[in-house]
Amino acid sequence: MTRRDYGQYCGLARALELVGERWTLLIMRELLARPSRYTDLLDDLPGIPTNVLSTRLKELEEAGIVERRIAPAPQRGILYAPTEAGQNLQGAVIALALWGNAHLGEQEPNEFVPPSSVVMALRATFNPGAAHGLTATWEIHTGDAVMYAAVADGQLATGVGPAPGEPDLVITVPSDEVLTYRAMMQAISNGAAELTGQQSLLEKFARVFTPRAATKAG
Repeated sequence: MTRRDYGQYCGLARALELVGERWTLLIMRELLARPSRYTDLLDDLPGIPTNVLSTRLKELEEAGIVERRIAPAPQRGILYAPTEAGQNLQGAVIALALWGNAHLGEQEPNEFVPPSSVVMALRATFNPGAAHGLTATWEIHTGDAVMYAAVADGQLATGVGPAPGEPDLVITVPSDEVLTYRAMMQAISNGAAELTGQQSLLEKFARVFTPRAATKAG
């Protein structure tokens, strides 16, 4: 596939040349949420043609945005992960997602919620001030997805998958499918979540990840 060249000396044009192709930013959303195998990306991006995924990953590698890593033991195989340049895309990905939330409308029956979008919403709504001095790890279950959020003195680490180490509180929101961030937080605030561990950390979780006035997460 031939990449677009806009012929403009402009940062926005260059960014679109690098990451503006169909599926590219969704691939980056997945890799920002967690390093992934090729097969993981196929599972997490239903509908993406295999040749398109292969081409986009090759383009991102050539641009220095994504790199290959050896999966740590006991895993096997190759993981794709963002480089430092790729990590620097996170702010733009979150900003676009927040802008897009205002245009989502109602969820259609055939539309699924990628766990990576919930992870990005946690990053978007994280309030470092509310997390100051707090050390806690939460593991969140919704549908068949598992996510985690860990805070250490105002710093956040969050991603798709089980928490690294033992979580202080496991929050399970009973559902047949992955819930949006908003629906998940509503269920938690309504007392619909099942808790295992230090239940006092639920209120802190809600406070640390409650959107501020100007922020809306989907």
